[in-house]
Amino acid sequence: MSEKSAVEKFIVPIGPQHPALKEPGHFEFTVDGETVTQASIRLGYVHRGIEKAAENRSYIQDLYLFERVCGICAHIHATAFTIGVEHLAGVTVPPRAKAIRVIFAEMERIHSHLLWLGVSAHEAGFDTLFMYSWRDREIIMDLMESLSGNRVQHSANVIGGVKFDINQANNDAMRKKLDQLEERINHYMNIVTTDETFLVRTRGIGTMTLEQAESFGATGPTARASGVKRDIRVISPYCAYQDFPVHMITAEAGDLEARFVVRMKELIESIHLIRTILDNLPSGELETRVPRRIPPGEAISRVEAPRGELFYYIKSNGTDKPERVKVRTPSLNNWAPVIQIAVGHKLADVPMIMSGIDPCFSCNDRMITIDRKGEFQTWSWEDLRLYGIRYYASEK
Repeated sequence: MSEKSAVEKFIVPIGPQHPALKEPGHFEFTVDGETVTQASIRLGYVHRGIEKAAENRSYIQDLYLFERVCGICAHIHATAFTIGVEHLAGVTVPPRAKAIRVIFAEMERIHSHLLWLGVSAHEAGFDTLFMYSWRDREIIMDLMESLSGNRVQHSANVIGGVKFDINQANNDAMRKKLDQLEERINHYMNIVTTDETFLVRTRGIGTMTLEQAESFGATGPTARASGVKRDIRVISPYCAYQDFPVHMITAEAGDLEARFVVRMKELIESIHLIRTILDNLPSGELETRVPRRIPPGEAISRVEAPRGELFYYIKSNGTDKPERVKVRTPSLNNWAPVIQIAVGHKLADVPMIMSGIDPCFSCNDRMITIDRKGEFQTWSWEDLRLYGIRYYASEK
């Protein structure tokens, strides 16, 4: 960089408290005119000590604690935790409970993707799509409330099964609402793939190749939009996904439009899967007995959250409380590539590129891997507290 260009370097700071951000994060974009030449992100503002708090609570109490890692993904976090604990306890969950867990998980995926659609449309200046998609999101939230009594924190899981059943009245109501929702989603698919003003903001923007997605460790719909064939429901089935297989949705373009298409198709796939399970819902009990004291050992569980692979590590010391629980959420994987691919784009494209990964700040504020002086290192929260953390990317 010449002396003149170094003097004229201009940095645009955003956050941590900013009207355009739904959650606190600090971004710095170095620009040359309107083009981003460097980008960095600092996280850690929403750390709540959930993992440490879990060590002082029983497994049953922790179930509700981990539901609150992320409000949008509450059920899948509880599912990942219960799968790990059930493995340590050596118990088998009844088939009906497994199927109901999948129904809740897929309804949560629909809720999450519709919420994301509205937020991303808002970032593109398409507030009409934002309002309509959030209106239709109420359909799925009403369904989840009718089953569990809660719109967000459903608390459907217990260790060893589920606490809510699906009767015939629920079954009929779900089918009717899902038919209505599928019609709306097909309409939104048509909009995001044909509307000229919308395509200007998405087609060819924020492109991430298959090689980049693999290198950065991207996950979920963000990775599958770049051709990565990785969906935990398919490659490592859990709960009832072995009996009710999922069709993996991928795309090749790797741009924002592809990320919209993948998520819209996943919505349709989730609706089809729920219908299939409702048609073939196993009979039997909803839960099995689990010992209060979990035998000592270690377990990992992997599930497919709406944003991608969710990983839980659980260590038991033979008491009614875990010795260690480590959570690695998909947002953590997807932050690195979004900062990298922002370089070279216009500053006006950055909000759309960021929203394209469906970020969640609360999900990933526990531990992070950063590239410091060319060497990847894992930093604990104590490190972050002392030094802070920053993802950094720049033009070569």
